Amino acid sequence: MSEQNEHGIGHYAALKTAIANGQEESVKELLSGEPIQELEKNYLIDVAKLGHNRNIIKMLEVTPVKA
Repeated sequence: MSEQNEHGIGHYAALKTAIANGQEESVKELLSGEPIQELEKNYLIDVAKLGHNRNIIKMLEVTPVKA
């Protein structure tokens, strides 16, 4: 596995954990305006909806999708 893939997986796991824990500042930092895959975005929005955190849901909804 390449270093880039390991970083990507670790970053995604950290983002998912921050969303599940309702850590808005961490989510904001981890998203940092970078585009994400549409499937990942939809999944993360579903995770955020489980936590009922509207601020995190809004952050995810405005996150750009990779082309």
